[in-house]
Amino acid sequence: MGYYDDHSHATQQQKHRRRWIMPTIVGVILGAVLVLLALPALVQTELLPYDITIPEDESGLVKGDTGLTGTTTKQVSVDVNTQVTDIVDKVTPSVVGVVNMQSQSDFWDQQSDSSPQEAGIGSGVIYKKQDGDAYVVTNNHVIEGANEIEVVLSDETRVKAQLVGSDLFTDLAVLKMPGDKVKKTIEIGDSDKLKVGEPAIAIGNPLGLRFSGSVTKGVISGKQRAIPQDFNGDGLEDWQAEVIQTDAAINPGNSGGALINIEGQLVGINSMKIAESAVEGIGFAIPINSALPIINELEKYGKVNRPYIGVEAYGLDEVPSSEWQNTLKLPKEVKGGLYIRSIKQMSPAAKAGLQPLDVIVKLDDKKIETIIDLRKYLYDKKDPGDELKITYYRDGKKDTTKVTLGSQK
Repeated sequence: MGYYDDHSHATQQQKHRRRWIMPTIVGVILGAVLVLLALPALVQTELLPYDITIPEDESGLVKGDTGLTGTTTKQVSVDVNTQVTDIVDKVTPSVVGVVNMQSQSDFWDQQSDSSPQEAGIGSGVIYKKQDGDAYVVTNNHVIEGANEIEVVLSDETRVKAQLVGSDLFTDLAVLKMPGDKVKKTIEIGDSDKLKVGEPAIAIGNPLGLRFSGSVTKGVISGKQRAIPQDFNGDGLEDWQAEVIQTDAAINPGNSGGALINIEGQLVGINSMKIAESAVEGIGFAIPINSALPIINELEKYGKVNRPYIGVEAYGLDEVPSSEWQNTLKLPKEVKGGLYIRSIKQMSPAAKAGLQPLDVIVKLDDKKIETIIDLRKYLYDKKDPGDELKITYYRDGKKDTTKVTLGSQK
């Protein structure tokens, strides 16, 4: 009986000890963790003397210094200079703000006598200095409607600028200003050599001058993207801009700013962004190789001298199919074309004998189905004064005529 009691008492002691083992272990672990977490704060408040020594052969980026208690310690320093930071430093002085100043109108739509007020802010790029002047390229929509234009340099100096010329179709404009305060112009790159996936950097003034010189980085997402544009708001496409696509963030105010490659060369003029809630990381820029001929022409003439034939025309896909045979009297083998709604008097088309309801199917040997097809062929392949062969249908009969292209006013 006594043996049983002793054995029972010993067993109870063992159980009692085991109950305290786990809480003790957990308490020790928690205490160690708390000490490790609190140690840096205690050192900073100088409640504990503590030296942190980093061996030089482990860090590779250390400098000698005097520690908290007078002993020699090592402090870590990091060199943040990279190729990106270097090219941003190089390019930023050539990227400017462009301020659109407009006079205010009263209730009767009469301009007031007060000074023009700030109506919008975009970006621009200084690409040339010549004969004491500096030239800036920006977007047409940035300066549209401006009575005065100011250029804001990277050091916040404001300079009055003069509009040299602008172009609706390419969304480009050229400004001229005194060049005495301009320190740098941007280096021009080659947008034809861009590769999808290579780095791209956008510099501009998103949301206004308070964020001037903002830098965003991404990649070239696509080349030769065709983006439809409706200039007059009638719901019909008037033009297709061929642009570079990038995922570098481009926001309102970035328009007219620089898209540069990893060498710091200008490869595009930032122009458009798809502003839909479900779309992120899709921005567009005008390729610099496409922009340069327009820039040069704007410098020389103040406008782009494009050929024209003088017709108002629409694609057959905008006409009910029943009218193809009933009104236009087209044979069934005709699957597409451009029907003429009206012709300007004394225009090249009128002189060549074209009439309303004629359906153009070819320019030279190029099939034509939309007004964009017509404009692309004229603007890319022809000059004012060139001769153009037009193949068309009238009252179901196929015919040809030759047009001597005029100059767009």
